[in-house]
Amino acid sequence: MRQSAMSKQKAMSASSIVGEIFQVGLYKPTQGRITRQTTCGVFWAVFALASWTSYESLSGNLQIIVPSMIFIAGFWTAYRAVNYARFADFLIAVEAEMNKVSWPSRGELIRSSIVVIFVIFSLAIILFGFDLFWRGLFQFCGILLKPR
Repeated sequence: MRQSAMSKQKAMSASSIVGEIFQVGLYKPTQGRITRQTTCGVFWAVFALASWTSYESLSGNLQIIVPSMIFIAGFWTAYRAVNYARFADFLIAVEAEMNKVSWPSRGELIRSSIVVIFVIFSLAIILFGFDLFWRGLFQFCGILLKPR
């Protein structure tokens, strides 16, 4: 009895996914627009790059057919992905959280960047000094051979 309920649920989820792929409408079109458009644009760029790469690597009739199919299927899949209910709700939530972030001012950003760059260069110099010290010590003790 339990197994038949699970198989019905799987069949319903598979049919809902197929139905979702061929749907044309937008899911909550006014919510999370920026995040959804950016995500769709990134997907489109990836599929365009895959299409171009396959065009460069194939020859003959396949050189046009395969990249075209990748291009068309990829663009439609990306468009549908950002309108798939669960993924669209996730992207809407991401945009809502990003709107809550307290972004630093330009001055704070510059000062923080200068501190980070200074610390990185200071640590690089300190680590270089440790490296020179230990290399010299190991060469003096005969553990490490001197370079020719």
